[in-house]
Amino acid sequence: MTEQEERAAVVAEALTWLRTKWHHQARVKGAGVDCAMFLAAVYQACGLCPEIKPDHYPMDWAMHRQQGLFVDWVKKYAREVEHPGPGDIVLYQFGKVLSHGAIVIGWPQIIHADRRAGMVTLAEGDQDWLVMGSGERVISFWSPWPRAAA
Repeated sequence: MTEQEERAAVVAEALTWLRTKWHHQARVKGAGVDCAMFLAAVYQACGLCPEIKPDHYPMDWAMHRQQGLFVDWVKKYAREVEHPGPGDIVLYQFGKVLSHGAIVIGWPQIIHADRRAGMVTLAEGDQDWLVMGSGERVISFWSPWPRAAA
């Protein structure tokens, strides 16, 4: 499969999760998912990462810790990039660390498990609540491409 086909597969798979309810630490399409498990499920379904089984994480972990749990997982399967393409990841800082993730459809359009909306939804990734906090919110882009030949 070419990179373009893999990217299209990630976007197509992500879209099948639309309207799945937001539920902390869940990963069941149509029933419940949070932002971390949404990314894990989509990239696993597309063969871009193995099944990821994280230890328990509290819903508010990013508010009280400096440890980058989410970004540490992303770094295992992706590299930071300046300009995102379809199927890439955008991470947002909420609290003290990068702690919310979404899949880029075509920047700035994203799909994510949005706790505020209560479900997986499409959004503009550069909208105020995502990028503004106390000053500018840190965001970063990550890509699993180019992939090494198997």
